[in-house]
Amino acid sequence: MSPVFRTIALIGKYKSPEVAESLLTLADFLRGRGIEVLVEEETAALAGAGGFPVVAYAGIGARADLAIVLGGAGSMLAAARRLAESDVPLVGVNQGRLGFMTDLARGDMLAGVGQLLEGRFSSEQRFLLEAAVSRGAQEVFRTRALNDVVVNKGDLGRMIEFAVAIDGEFLYNQRSDGLIVATPTGSTAYALSANGPILHPAVPGIALVPLCPHALSNRPITIGDDRRIEIHLHAPHQARVHADGQEKFDLEPGDRVAIARSPRSIRFLHPPGYSYFAMLREKLHWSETPRQR
Repeated sequence: MSPVFRTIALIGKYKSPEVAESLLTLADFLRGRGIEVLVEEETAALAGAGGFPVVAYAGIGARADLAIVLGGAGSMLAAARRLAESDVPLVGVNQGRLGFMTDLARGDMLAGVGQLLEGRFSSEQRFLLEAAVSRGAQEVFRTRALNDVVVNKGDLGRMIEFAVAIDGEFLYNQRSDGLIVATPTGSTAYALSANGPILHPAVPGIALVPLCPHALSNRPITIGDDRRIEIHLHAPHQARVHADGQEKFDLEPGDRVAIARSPRSIRFLHPPGYSYFAMLREKLHWSETPRQR
């Protein structure tokens, strides 16, 4: 049986012997199956993947049928944002900790990838957010996020004050450490740590989760994913906006952050037997047998 994917890109961001070893093992496995293997340029520099074509993300988007990411959530987030312009699907091999987006365990990597090559997988589309910062009449920053866009106090040791509007309608003024705007994908990340709701990936919603609000009545709220959120930073406060915890921009008093669903999305491929609820049970240790005293 000929493989479903003819050209596969490998991406790994952590500089560790384990990732390098896994990447080279996988590259040899794929080449043995007659598949063209591309290695992302920063990954190649870290892993020493000589003997394989080295390409930038633009090359992956143009040439690859699939990208396999070896690492943790941070690696998947970075790859998703960079490949959102293309339709290259992603598969994750967990080399990190919880790994909500990385389905394949390191020990099962070759067997899992073998199933993918045979066409035994399910496909799932995940949407991204787009955030733009306006300073007066000028746009000064724009970015995308798969997990979340966060406005927080940055390096300040005090709370910030800001107003939030939805589709131009005033929602509330808030005094807090900040606000997390999360996708369903990001609802199990930073937003979960701030007592936000878990959103199933099929839910067309965006969660707004306050960070340490200075009012007991401030609670997380979920809105439709077709809504536009605007955060207006009140003077004299300064703050910072983050995208997936990887990109950041310093805000000045009066800046406005507009956040909406991106027209771009990313496609995840899951191995046979994948279940979102089973993943939650495993990662969050739900339904564990009580310890005997």
